[in-house]
Amino acid sequence: MRKSKKAKLQIIEEDLKELQRLSLSRTASHRSVIRAKILLKYYYGVTVTCIAADLNTNRPLVERTINKGLAYGVIPALKDLPGRGAKRVISDDAKSWVLSIACSQPSEYGYSYETWTYSLLISYIRGRCIEAGFDCLQKIGKGVLNGILSKGNIKPHKISYYLERRDEDFDAKMANILHVYKEISLINDGEKQSPKQTTISYDEKPGIQAIKNIAPQLQPVPGKHQTIKRDHEYKRLGTVSLLAGIDLHTGMVIPVVRERHRSCEFIEFLTELDKRYPVDWKIRLILDNHSAHVSKETTKWLLSKPGRFEFVFTPKHGSWLNMIEVFFSKIARSFLKNIRVESKQELIDRIYKGIEEINREPVIFRWKYKMEEAMI
Repeated sequence: MRKSKKAKLQIIEEDLKELQRLSLSRTASHRSVIRAKILLKYYYGVTVTCIAADLNTNRPLVERTINKGLAYGVIPALKDLPGRGAKRVISDDAKSWVLSIACSQPSEYGYSYETWTYSLLISYIRGRCIEAGFDCLQKIGKGVLNGILSKGNIKPHKISYYLERRDEDFDAKMANILHVYKEISLINDGEKQSPKQTTISYDEKPGIQAIKNIAPQLQPVPGKHQTIKRDHEYKRLGTVSLLAGIDLHTGMVIPVVRERHRSCEFIEFLTELDKRYPVDWKIRLILDNHSAHVSKETTKWLLSKPGRFEFVFTPKHGSWLNMIEVFFSKIARSFLKNIRVESKQELIDRIYKGIEEINREPVIFRWKYKMEEAMI
């Protein structure tokens, strides 16, 4: 017996066939199919609670569908009533206004935020839209706002970074370095006679941290733990700087590890180079514009070695043109990765040891990017 207090649906045979057809349809909208099934089940005496459970839907939806069927008939109940589901039309002018707000900074409107959040932007739009003459935005939500911003192809809640080219001679300096790389390539391939000179790609890698474990490090144990285990706490012992150059003809790396990288440390590196190569050779360095490279102390030392060194400077923000950066990336991903030491001196010793191991099988780096533009 029917436990529901609702009236019984009165359905003519033609409408009953339509409901049965819709309930089995694979092409009709999901909404229409669900409503047809609700009306059929109720017509055959199934309770509202059971209908909701059978169709894996909620009771309020079942109630609304049945009430519409009782009030307006089963066929009208399959669709939204007039006025229901109509979307508020947002004009192009309103969308442009939203985009203009999103493209400005929140601080311009008295907020402390650096960038807009969706909730902050929605709050501002709802609070100012009537004053701006855009009543259609009074109930704007996250979905509508996201649609407007997406069509405008902007993401005001995110920050991406760009690099401003501040060196007016960037192209000329880049071309000069590419010519050097092209010359080295020809020499290494035996297509050009090697002069009495070498070319060193040089830079500093500062801030290499000496980190000490507080608790003992546990190595993997079969059946117990698969990985190395470390306590979350550790102690910082300070940092060191690696001053390094890579011979672009042999692949050998020349390191100097010190606590800082001032002019005196740079002169130490130059002194090391001076010892390694024949006295009648020229030593050409590719390096950046760090102040230590052109300081009074460095200049004075270079004057004591006239004609021995030649500097080729990378343009500002052009460190990617220096091949030593590839080596620094390599060691950061190899022996320096996850390194733990007992002292700063141990870190220094292990850096020298790691580079010594690399020098046993030196790799000659070859520059390929834009090399077709470097014509000797």
